[in-house]
Amino acid sequence: MTSPPLKHLAFAGRLVMVGFGCIGQGSLPLLLRHIEMTPSQVLVITPDEAELRIAREMGADVLAAGLTRDNLSAVLAERLRAGDFLLNLSVNVSSKALIALCKDLRVLYLDTCIEPWAGGYDDASVQPSHRTNYALRESALALRSRGGPTALLTHGANPGLVSHFVKQALLDMARDSGLATPVPDGRRGWAALAQRLEIRAVHISERDTQVSGIHKSQDEFVNTWSAEAFVDEGIQPAELGWGTHETHFPLDGLRHEAGCRASIYLNCPGASVRVRSWTPLAGAIHGFLITHSESISIADHLTVGDRERPEYRPTVHYAYHPCDDAVLSIHELAERNWRMQSRQRVMKDDIVSGMDELGVLLMSASHGAYWYGSQLSIEQTRALCPRNSATSLQVAAGVLTGVVWVMKNPACDVIEPDDLPHDDMLALARPYLGDVVGVRTHWTPLQDRSRLFREKIDSLDPWQFRNVRV
Repeated sequence: MTSPPLKHLAFAGRLVMVGFGCIGQGSLPLLLRHIEMTPSQVLVITPDEAELRIAREMGADVLAAGLTRDNLSAVLAERLRAGDFLLNLSVNVSSKALIALCKDLRVLYLDTCIEPWAGGYDDASVQPSHRTNYALRESALALRSRGGPTALLTHGANPGLVSHFVKQALLDMARDSGLATPVPDGRRGWAALAQRLEIRAVHISERDTQVSGIHKSQDEFVNTWSAEAFVDEGIQPAELGWGTHETHFPLDGLRHEAGCRASIYLNCPGASVRVRSWTPLAGAIHGFLITHSESISIADHLTVGDRERPEYRPTVHYAYHPCDDAVLSIHELAERNWRMQSRQRVMKDDIVSGMDELGVLLMSASHGAYWYGSQLSIEQTRALCPRNSATSLQVAAGVLTGVVWVMKNPACDVIEPDDLPHDDMLALARPYLGDVVGVRTHWTPLQDRSRLFREKIDSLDPWQFRNVRV
């Protein structure tokens, strides 16, 4: 960058970062760039020696510790004061426990994923419905109490920025379709706009083409962001917001018996389910239906009418085609019956080319399909911020915008990305997202499907999930 960026606010408290993997290492330079504070105000807590070394090099204070049920309160209570900020970028540390502690201590909070305690993702004694992001989200939202310190759930790239992409995409589609509409005020207004546009489905559609100069080896999981976190997501049940237009319930699908009822889950790992989707540069893709919180929150926020018997709701889910070495890693993981490889590697400085194309694909019964999102190359990434892949910088941009918003709005209790002003969030994130584009497409999941084989398709409604699932 040619000139120092604007500092958005001053922060006098302590920023405690729990976990300091690739997202923490990529986020801290942005936080110090945009928030008036010194590195010595930052405390990094992690048991990982390599992460501790990098944190020290960046000027942060460090504490070598792994947080558990037994030591959580003792470790954090003496290091946090009212007005401080806890940034949770960990794995295997309960988000619910951290939020509850922050509420007691009057401490601000943000995470990029609602995490359970270690073992919560793959505990065979726990029924699948309790291992879903739906269950984790419901438990976190249950902590809401009027007037508490702000705790912003799941604000990275996805979940996080993609909720703001959806709102901008809805406004773009309304404008291009000649629908005169003001910017909606609140969730009812956004849901009504989606219904008016006849949005049948929303894909969080991502294609990662980054390539390392070091190829994947046998018994190694390679990824452009946390391998451990990706495996945790991949072995959870596949989840998707379930739309009111759907006429064919999946044979392996199950409904939840309590809560918002906005989503369903499939009785199989998300990394075993593929879905058809589309991005502007890659074209048609087969992505993995990995569970993500935004699949539930976006569907919930765009629901019209009674939650149990809604008048309108779109189908919402992730369609993720990771980098090619990560695809190979997933295949090997499945062959190992979902037991993690003995070695993990996060691609970063070894990346030689590629980009992460991350956006939302909105599909309308009357207005066609529209993709809106970020196309960020590794070359752009390295010019913008050190210690990042394109993927981690997109997440770090979401962390930055979320932290700034929480610091400016410290008394909003437990909230989600969908509750925030999309235009303010995108304005701060956009400089770190590469090319931000909106593209119309004639693609549907039925495209070229009958060329070689006759498949069971619903030609009257291309946006049925059974047409999308591979």
